[in-house]
Amino acid sequence: MRLTRTVIACAVLALAGATTSACSSSSTTTDSSNGAFTPPKLTAQKSLGKTEGEVDLIAWAGYAEDGSNDKSVDWVTPFEKQTGCKVNTKVAGTSDEMVSLMKTGQYDAVSASGDASLRLIASGDAAPVNTALVPNYANIFSSLKLQKWNSVNGVAYGIPHGRGANLLMYRTDKVSPAPTSWSAVFDDASAYKGHVTAYDSAIYIADAALYLMKTKPALGIKDPYALDTKQFDAAVALLKAQNADIGEYWSDYLKEISAFKSGDSVIGTTWQVIANLAQGEKVKVDAVLPTEGATGWSDTWMVSAKAKHPNCAYKWLDWIVSPKVNAQVAEWFGEAPADSKSCDYTADKSFCTTYHAADESYWKQIHFWNTPIPQCLDGRTDVKCVPYAKWVQAWTEIKG
Repeated sequence: MRLTRTVIACAVLALAGATTSACSSSSTTTDSSNGAFTPPKLTAQKSLGKTEGEVDLIAWAGYAEDGSNDKSVDWVTPFEKQTGCKVNTKVAGTSDEMVSLMKTGQYDAVSASGDASLRLIASGDAAPVNTALVPNYANIFSSLKLQKWNSVNGVAYGIPHGRGANLLMYRTDKVSPAPTSWSAVFDDASAYKGHVTAYDSAIYIADAALYLMKTKPALGIKDPYALDTKQFDAAVALLKAQNADIGEYWSDYLKEISAFKSGDSVIGTTWQVIANLAQGEKVKVDAVLPTEGATGWSDTWMVSAKAKHPNCAYKWLDWIVSPKVNAQVAEWFGEAPADSKSCDYTADKSFCTTYHAADESYWKQIHFWNTPIPQCLDGRTDVKCVPYAKWVQAWTEIKG
């Protein structure tokens, strides 16, 4: 079933991302007390009114299934019957596309990853969320609530949806000894020259920064998404050196599976779902969480500040993180659910163990995607950090 979902997603994920805008806006100011920023003054909805009859969503492929891709996979139709809110979904292929679409004001909610969420908050395109209007928020794992990618100064700007880690995958018959460090794709990548793969996104610069944070402490990196110019240049230099050993960058995970199957790729970044699918196709691979930890994603459902159907949007937020539905989404997409009660509803009873759903010691090793902004996210106020727009420019240079 996941393979069918993968076929659908790969076409979407292959789309080219739109050029990103700067992370800060003219209405955004620096909070000198903690190095964070103060978003535009917006207030959360205070109460729910009559539903508007429809809701317009921007979502990752697989997040709003209505049975059209697989008749047995449908959590949209029951929602429509229960609430009277017809769901209109625009599937987005990249975080940049989501940001651009939200700026149009034509959508009510978005399933934003951390590399988009702060941009939406800073620009005033996402409104604070009243979690009291989302009853199932009470069941969300506490480690996902009020985090620096989904809140600002203690104010929630969305409802956590799910999470996953960017792991190191390798061909067990071609890579020996079994790798335990990201050094296998950075400092030691030449051993597999032409057969190393990496995730094709500017946010991958954070993977290099994380490696340097652990191996080059003199650089002073405390947060892989908060890099001053010197730290950023070091990460970019590491990736430019890695580029000589890269066979291909991936964004379409069917192609990554194919590359590992053929041997074109033997080591590189991956997701747990990709490793599972590859193993299911008898490819000799394993995936590990390296000793340095890893980057990862925690997606958040955010409500547009210009939502035309806010009551239906809130109904959707509560529905998508309800235990049974959140379990369905997690299994279909291949990620750990956000609702702590979802593991009781997964079809595969070992699913939550495989995806470390409740393993907080595991998640403490994951640095979730966040949006780099000039106000350093690690709290420093004596320097400016490199904003995401410059990460995008640098990524083009890295790939040559």
